Amino acid sequence: MIGPGEVMVALIVIGLPTIMLGLAFRRFFRLKEKQLEVDAMLAAEKAAQYASRSTELEARVRVLEKIATDQGIETAAQIEALRDRPAITGGDKVQ
Repeated sequence: MIGPGEVMVALIVIGLPTIMLGLAFRRFFRLKEKQLEVDAMLAAEKAAQYASRSTELEARVRVLEKIATDQGIETAAQIEALRDRPAITGGDKVQ
């Protein structure tokens, strides 16, 4: 039969390392969770920057589409209006 001293030794030999491993794993998983939170915040920030840049590019494409699809009527009129202006000579400014 097992005596009380042997039971205490078994608890110390088996129980103490088990508790220590459990605490170590808990700390490790908390660290990994915080790292994932930081990575998620960085990814969200990058996504916002890409969305902002995407909006700027969409606006530029709209302008280019307008220029390409106006069949040159408005563009030609704007070019002719520029030709009608007097040329800038020697520092004079056109008003």
